[in-house]
Amino acid sequence: MPDRPADPIAFRLFNEVGIIDQLVSAAFREVLPSPLNPTTFGILNHFVRLGDGKTPSALATAFQMTKPSMTAALAKLQSANLVRIEQDPDDGRTKRVFITERGRNVRAEAVEQTGAMFQRIEPGLAELDLERIADELGAIRAVLDRARD
Repeated sequence: MPDRPADPIAFRLFNEVGIIDQLVSAAFREVLPSPLNPTTFGILNHFVRLGDGKTPSALATAFQMTKPSMTAALAKLQSANLVRIEQDPDDGRTKRVFITERGRNVRAEAVEQTGAMFQRIEPGLAELDLERIADELGAIRAVLDRARD
């Protein structure tokens, strides 16, 4: 029989979030259109939600990735014409990344593909206040974002 330790509530919460992330990521990988993976989808989603024109370095920081890993992910997106990378007009040493129209369309297709996945689990979530939970998770994310500065 497994141990049921009296772990602190914050540990239990983030343990559950981590497990949920693993389960959702695995299911998400199955439905993402080529050439996306969870990381490259996340980059496109970031641009749609928060705007593009960011530097690769800023993206690496936002995604908590190394700069070489972010550069590789951006190269994959660029080769699929999902983003374009341009020299910064104010600083020729810096590059800026922009989502293309094709990138927006592929991101929208990916979101649409999640529909069947979510329809399978929605009945089990019916009794939960998903709006409240999403708002509270957003508040937790904001606390974590502030804590890493």
